[in-house]
Amino acid sequence: MLSSFDDFPIHASSAPVNETASSDANHYDRYFFNGYRADASVFFAVALGLYPNRHISDASFSVIIDGKEQISLHSSARAPQDRAQANKVGPIEVKVLEPMKRHQILVDSPEHSLRCDLTFTARSGPIQEPHFLVKAGQRTVFDYTRLTQFGHWVGWIELDGIIHKIEPATTAGSRDRSWGVRPIGPPSDAGAPVGEAQYYWLWAPINFGSFATHFDVNEYSSGERWHETGFVIPDGDSPAKVMKKTVYRSKLRSGTRWAESFSIDLIDQDDTISTVDLTPIFEFHMSGIGYGNKDWGHGHWKGEAAVGFERWNLPVSNPCDPGNLHIQALCRAKMGEHTGIGILEQFVIGPHQPNSLTSMIDPAP
Repeated sequence: MLSSFDDFPIHASSAPVNETASSDANHYDRYFFNGYRADASVFFAVALGLYPNRHISDASFSVIIDGKEQISLHSSARAPQDRAQANKVGPIEVKVLEPMKRHQILVDSPEHSLRCDLTFTARSGPIQEPHFLVKAGQRTVFDYTRLTQFGHWVGWIELDGIIHKIEPATTAGSRDRSWGVRPIGPPSDAGAPVGEAQYYWLWAPINFGSFATHFDVNEYSSGERWHETGFVIPDGDSPAKVMKKTVYRSKLRSGTRWAESFSIDLIDQDDTISTVDLTPIFEFHMSGIGYGNKDWGHGHWKGEAAVGFERWNLPVSNPCDPGNLHIQALCRAKMGEHTGIGILEQFVIGPHQPNSLTSMIDPAP
């Protein structure tokens, strides 16, 4: 079916723009943003996704004030046929003001006492992470591309009648865009089991004063990596420095699957090692923006238009509950004489031998 974007010279195949390369129900296209004050008094994140072959779009905005409570707004709707209308889902909207440079987040839900107007301005160009590709037998599980970018925020968040001003000098963050195929929506019968029921994921975009660092890994239960990223990204137009290798050290907090302490060695092409030490402050639960949320998971049909609202106290009492496993820990960072702030995203489910985890959700001793 034709849409307004078909009038632009942007086609990657002979099909109209709104038709995906395959009919895989797990095809998706998503925005993600986070932001955090340097004093850790405010943390917020937003996700907006389109699932063309499920004919669904959804979005969530979630905020933590003073580390005590997480508040989340969710929306879901029938996906529009025209991709030009896909950046707004109910009361949540993502505007591309200037591609790869400026984006605006708008939330307007007065009935839930939650509104915001926030603008993200990039401090450097985006970096393209290595392609994600994993198969289970002959079935493709992951096949997607992601970019990550760093920047600062300006604007405001209104919650429960109180306006929290967001200023670029004190509020940094990151964003990503990803698209392709990954598990979303209700799971379907995949036939005979193949591969292992396990997923290990770490993702750490960190903002320092005049540069940023980025790291991620995916590992099998043995600790063997199937994906990794390491970058040092200077401000401005200078190209990102790609690392030859990354090494990390992690100590899990007893009773959880979350890091108590974490450090990363970024090893460049000349074998120079830059070590980033991370100290977690508190956890932002990714279920607040739909990831693994039992009621507002990504790609689930909620009807023609639906809106939901949640709030819960922090820290949670059951960190190994499946809905609480996936987090972004806000972290203080140190790299030599440089100090910074960023996040360590962690999603560890199933066995992982290097961390002595043996079942699906057993905690660290």
